[in-house]
Amino acid sequence: MPISIRGFAMTEAPNIVPAAAGIAPADGEMALGRSLFQDAWRRLRRNRAAVASAVVLVVLALAGLIGPMVAPHSYDRIYPQYVRVPASFEAYPKEDDIVPAFESALARARITIGATEVNGNTVSAPISDDEPLDPRITRYLDRSDLFSNVRIDQLSADGRSGVMLADVSRLQFIFGTDNNGRDLLARILIGIRISLAIGVLASAMALVLGVTYGAIAGYYGGKIDSVMMRIVDIFYSLPFIFFVILLVVFFGRSFILIFIAIGATEWLDMSRIVRGQTLTLKRQEFVQAAEALGATTSGILKRHIIPNTLGPVVVYATLLIPKAILLESLLSFLGLGVQEPLTSLGLLISEGAENIRGATWLLIFPAVTLTMILFALNFLGDGLRDALDPKDR
Repeated sequence: MPISIRGFAMTEAPNIVPAAAGIAPADGEMALGRSLFQDAWRRLRRNRAAVASAVVLVVLALAGLIGPMVAPHSYDRIYPQYVRVPASFEAYPKEDDIVPAFESALARARITIGATEVNGNTVSAPISDDEPLDPRITRYLDRSDLFSNVRIDQLSADGRSGVMLADVSRLQFIFGTDNNGRDLLARILIGIRISLAIGVLASAMALVLGVTYGAIAGYYGGKIDSVMMRIVDIFYSLPFIFFVILLVVFFGRSFILIFIAIGATEWLDMSRIVRGQTLTLKRQEFVQAAEALGATTSGILKRHIIPNTLGPVVVYATLLIPKAILLESLLSFLGLGVQEPLTSLGLLISEGAENIRGATWLLIFPAVTLTMILFALNFLGDGLRDALDPKDR
């Protein structure tokens, strides 16, 4: 209804209440706001490249975690008859290789061998000798990876002739084998596990140390900042390899030592990045308002400083994982990292590069796997940067 105030006619405004203010709307329900991380997760799901990269990383992580347990071959099993065989979906041995391998193994027994026949998965050949056949000659075939269940059938009354029978052991090497006759697929799966474990653990260690150290140094400033940054400069002057050698001398060689050594040196760059971001953020109005309201230093760091530095920090963390993988391969090459029979993607690529002329598959498959991890991490890092950047909201 119209309301008259000092001669002016006014119309009564409708009851409009903004839902974002947290006041109950007309229906009585409270409208809930989204937190920083809820908003970032919502924005991240819209980035198809980041979501696809996350799916690829999850699949590779599961392959590295579960793959070695369900793989048809163990990563440390050696097949002497299958050294550097090419990748193939067809099972080994090939049909043309069965008869020569069968006759070659029996030739060491110094007996007369007749025509060899292959019937499905069974190979047979008549054998004879001037003396009674020794049952132990089956060992020549048992030692081969190509045959199993070796036996002598149709033995004559005098024991000088019979038929040698054996089952052909069909083995499949989808990615081929390495220089020692080990399944490359199984070794790539265990390499994914080792490389991702070292990369993630080292990056997590560098992330916690670097973010905490850099945020404290940048927020307090002054002499505290100068002293803390000079300590960082001292650590920068220490050679990485020298630091790792000292750790190996004092604590021995172990898997845990690798990611501790990498994480204890790679947090330095992280601390500088966070310090630079903190120096800018602590002068912003929302931080000064929190200080004026009596917020504690730890509360300001946790609620205002560190969350607003997550954009560049997450991007750098995604780049730190492949860097940690490459550093681990360097340590393994120098004899300070992963030792046989364990392996990593970096070590497999190093071995494949040495055999690129005669066995290209030894380099292609580990390199493609590592490339997929690197691309997925980069796309995911870009997606996280866009989702966590306050300026893009």
